Amino acid sequence: MVSGRDIRLNRITKKGKMVCIPMDHGITNGPIKGLENTHEMIYQCENSGLTSVIINKGIIKSMPKTTNIGLITHVSASTSLSPYPNKKVLMGSVADAVRHGSDAVSVHVNIGAKEEPEMLEILGMISDECDEWNVPLLAMMYPRGENIKNPYDPEIVAHVTRIGAEAGADIVKSVYTGDLDSFKSVVKYCPVPVVIAGGPKSKTDAEVLEMCSNAIKAGAKGVTFGRNIFQHDSPSLLVKALSEIIIDEKNHNEVLKTFGKRKK
Repeated sequence: MVSGRDIRLNRITKKGKMVCIPMDHGITNGPIKGLENTHEMIYQCENSGLTSVIINKGIIKSMPKTTNIGLITHVSASTSLSPYPNKKVLMGSVADAVRHGSDAVSVHVNIGAKEEPEMLEILGMISDECDEWNVPLLAMMYPRGENIKNPYDPEIVAHVTRIGAEAGADIVKSVYTGDLDSFKSVVKYCPVPVVIAGGPKSKTDAEVLEMCSNAIKAGAKGVTFGRNIFQHDSPSLLVKALSEIIIDEKNHNEVLKTFGKRKK
């Protein structure tokens, strides 16, 4: 029997895989390059293989028209102006996200920060709400804070992703460790699907596509790339290329060649 959670998971993924653009940066950083108009970016990419976006509730409420991709409402936030930028506080609820038509919710937790206990409490509470409403939970689990020396250490990343799964997340988002072999262990010991964050904007398209390809080969189920997509010269073309690697399982070198031709 199909549950409400299954139906909603199917809306934010395709074939169980995810090509997602997080666009929740407006609260954290303001109207940064590429997200001066978040709605416009959504509509620009929605028919290029994108499965979902992560956005704040105000962006959903102010959408001028509907979209055919999955909507994930981000319910935690902090700002770069705060003296405590790593402290993510709760800004919404699962019920609120459902009322606005969202298909899932996401929570950001910085493991290793001094405010970690409060963020874990929020994660646990939202996880319980998601179970009550049959709504998928994406946990953004980052090794970030005073107690983290190397955020890409495979053992630390494996610990961080495992926390998200143990807390009840349906999908865990975290950083890529930098190489295929070490990331295999991260995926191996996480009992729910793992998707990778894009991090700072990469220098070349080849770097982005290779990172995506290696993560998928290691067992990841997709990507959640922000700046690497919405600050790209051709966001929709890059989304299409990522979709071909993730969902169509094409070789990233061949995709890169085709991508280069499309850009000209």
